[in-house]
Amino acid sequence: MIWFFVFAYLPMGGIIIAFQDFKAMKGIAGSEFVGLKNFQFFFQSGDWIKIVTNTVFLNVLFITFNTLAAVLIAIMITELGGKWFKKIAQSVMIFPHFLSWTVVAMFVMAFVATDGGFVNQILTMLGLPAVQLLSSPGYWPLILVLLKIWHGAGFGSIVYMATISGINPDIYESASIDGASRLQKIRYITLPLLKPTVILLTILAVGGIFNGDFGMIYAIIGRNPLLYPTTDVIDTYLFRAMMDLGDMSMSAAIGFMQSLVGFILVLTVNSIAKKVAPESAIF
Repeated sequence: MIWFFVFAYLPMGGIIIAFQDFKAMKGIAGSEFVGLKNFQFFFQSGDWIKIVTNTVFLNVLFITFNTLAAVLIAIMITELGGKWFKKIAQSVMIFPHFLSWTVVAMFVMAFVATDGGFVNQILTMLGLPAVQLLSSPGYWPLILVLLKIWHGAGFGSIVYMATISGINPDIYESASIDGASRLQKIRYITLPLLKPTVILLTILAVGGIFNGDFGMIYAIIGRNPLLYPTTDVIDTYLFRAMMDLGDMSMSAAIGFMQSLVGFILVLTVNSIAKKVAPESAIF
């Protein structure tokens, strides 16, 4: 409670910067109030529709495929025999989560580089033409989704494995007595009992659907304008604007908008969950 109060609630007072022409030397109390002027900066840009679309589209892909991969990993590991093998497999799958995106980006460049990249070396060996991945934006939603799964699905599976381990084993024994196969037990017992956890985590993830994964995208894409059509998200756009213009108020305004939209989406999805699966709603 103390942590949330100090680091989550007290800083909310800084929201006022979004409505000011903030000057660090004058401080919050001395900066001029300009109303909604800072929000116009983003929406007057001709690129805002593309940027918002990219942000939502990529996050929908991340949430969907990361959830599917995490559930699949959790089921596979819990179904595997051998205590030591389970521990090793789980450790191997969780390890990528602790790698910095900066380190990952170095490996990615070794794969996608036009000259000497691993992908193009394989294509050349197969007699196929090289692919200009660093100048072809169409490939990058798939690349980013695969990287997101590799980086986070193993760690995300921990919650689902904990849920599965909490299922009463008597239910599985009863199903076995009735002649249920392993796949039938997964389909009719494991997946239905995982549903509340999946819905709950999805609701929480939807709250950040307007926030691009800045750490991943900026580390990998950087300032490559050729890839912006499919990879430029709100956070990377704001970072460039902040670096080029040095205007904290504009950045605060869009950050406030992202949080507000996320809050509304959480309430909306939670309301839907209450009607579809009441036990899965947050409140």
